[in-house]
Amino acid sequence: MSEQDVVDRSEAPLTVASLTEQLRACGLAHGQTIMAHVAMSRLGWVIGGAEAVILALIEAVGDDGTIVMVTNSSNNTDPAEWSHPPVPEQWWQTIRDHTPAYDPRTTQTRGVGVVAELFRTWPGATRSPHPAFSLAALGKRADHITAEHPPGDEMGDRSPVGKVYELDGHVLLLGVDHSSNTSLHLAEARAGYPGCHKVRTGSAMLVDGRREWVAYDGWECDLDDFAEIGDAFNAECDIAPHRVGAAETRFFPQRAVVDFGVAWMRRHRRPLA
Repeated sequence: MSEQDVVDRSEAPLTVASLTEQLRACGLAHGQTIMAHVAMSRLGWVIGGAEAVILALIEAVGDDGTIVMVTNSSNNTDPAEWSHPPVPEQWWQTIRDHTPAYDPRTTQTRGVGVVAELFRTWPGATRSPHPAFSLAALGKRADHITAEHPPGDEMGDRSPVGKVYELDGHVLLLGVDHSSNTSLHLAEARAGYPGCHKVRTGSAMLVDGRREWVAYDGWECDLDDFAEIGDAFNAECDIAPHRVGAAETRFFPQRAVVDFGVAWMRRHRRPLA
């Protein structure tokens, strides 16, 4: 969507103040821990762009709150697994040998949008150590949320997603649906990963100060049912849509969707052959 398209579909420009007011109308409040997923293009035209969105989130949760966002760098994975797009097999070893080591300060995000990319660099933000599927956090509980994130536990209890569950946090879907709801990966882990299988992958990492390609076991899930799970959750738990700018928005406790997702997956998913 071009910027002109965004202007044309916007009734009026959004500001930090108007975004904050609308976020609070969704239920955001001081002191909460929020896992935010934001599609900037769905909001409408925002004065200040991604910066204004982050400022509004900060204002909505206050000094005692914490914001968490996915900051994946999925190009720091084994190229043999890539499909969006795939690369020639003869490139694979060269990529493994030359991908820069993951650095939470400098490694760019991939595929998570301009708000998350700016958020990871925000003054005071911390970022978890997973080399491919990191999350960043800002606020009172940021250090606790991002301190631990082992390579073999992308979205499980030891990950920042699990820490948000521990803290009884909330999920904000701003212009996206449950297909982008990272907390459902925690449900997969808790349900015993039905429909998923282990894969041997790897990432470029710093080991004792030196760049190395480190192999580790990850999880691959070939099912595309998060939107279906989310629709069932919205209906059963009466998660009504709100509006922030032009974006359909949902806001709810993370524990509710994770617990629902665990039960749904155990009931409906089947192990892969």
